[in-house]
Parts: sequence; structure tokens; C-alpha cells
Amino acid sequence: MAVKQYAVIGLGRFGTSVARSLWKLGQEVLAIDIREERLKYVSEEVTHTLLADTTDAHVLKSIGIKNFDVVIVAIGRENIQGNIMTTLLLKEQGVPHVVVKALNKLQGRVLEKVGADRVVYPEREMGKRMAQNLVAPHLLDYIELPQGFQIAEVLATKEMYGKALIALSLRSKYNVNIILIKRISGEVIFSPGPDDKVLMGDILVLAGEKVALKKFEQEYE
Repeated sequence: MAVKQYAVIGLGRFGTSVARSLWKLGQEVLAIDIREERLKYVSEEVTHTLLADTTDAHVLKSIGIKNFDVVIVAIGRENIQGNIMTTLLLKEQGVPHVVVKALNKLQGRVLEKVGADRVVYPEREMGKRMAQNLVAPHLLDYIELPQGFQIAEVLATKEMYGKALIALSLRSKYNVNIILIKRISGEVIFSPGPDDKVLMGDILVLAGEKVALKKFEQEYE
């Protein structure tokens, strides 16, 4: 998986979770907030942190924000105006893909009108994840990506235990890639090789098109 540059603006629960998850997946992450204590809390789990007010166009320009591949705006519910203003400025400065957190559909429509490429509703997404997990218990979590792609955490099934990745043929059968393996011991194997074996309790982090991952999930239920 190619490494991209992400900026996460607003380090509440949602923003912090996104920043940490992207960094753990090997991506470059700049975490931005106006509260220094929030930056200290996440400083060891992202690439860089920055204390800044993103409603100031000059600040965004000085950061070189247009050079980031994706910017996630997760400013808290107490500052809806800041969410909207930041989104507008990001698009004006040429950020190619801006993802913004919204509280409701009305706010979402406003964000879309000022240029947000994608609006997410964390509470709604949590409900979808719970439903997905009830239907497919081995699917632990997933991240939606642009253009129909997805990253999913899948608990290894009994059929996989003891098998090398090359024997599973996930790429040729389903067109999905294993980007890392999390062992029950806490060990993490980044970019596992074809001879790495799947052990009981392993969590596989897969990347691929959403339809391909769905096919994989259905066959391994």
C-alpha cells in the first residue's frame, strides 16, 4: 500500500481515533488542534503534531496544506462554524480530498455545499459497524476509502490456522491484499511475506475493493 500524507484537524475522540489508525497503517499523519493537551496525548502515535487555528487561511498556507493527499476535519460539536470555515478554506487552497465529520444531515448538506468531498457521520457509522459485526462476527472493523476501496480487520478463521499466506491465495482468489498481521501476543507483522503463517487469534488487516472484501467475508463466514 502506498504511503500518503494525511492531516487530521480536531483531536476529539473521532479525530484521535482516525489519526492513530492511519498512523498504525503506516501512513504519514499530521495531527492539528488548538488545544496543546490534546496534541501531547497523541504525539507518540502520529508523525507530527501542530498547534494551530485552521480557520485562518494564512496558517493553512504556511503549513503547505495543499500538499496533503487527504485532510480529515473532525472539529468538535462545540465549534460547528469552525468545521465549516476550515472545510471552505481547505478547498479554496486546493486540497484534493477533504473528509469532514458532521453531526446531522443538515450540517452535512452545508459541508457538501462548501466543498467537502465526503461527509461522515460517526454515530451512524458506529451503528453500521455494530450491525456488520452481528452479521459477520469475524469482521472486527473497517475503514471506507475513496473510489470504492476499503481496509478491513478480520479475525482469522479456523480454516486459515497454520497455513502460509501463499496457500490462502487471497490476492488471486479475491483480489485483496494482506497489509499486516496482528498476533495475539501483540506482535505486528507489517507487509507479511508469502511464507508467513496464520496463527490462532491472528487479526488480518486486508485492503481491496469493497466488493472483493465482501466476497471474501461471505466465503469465510
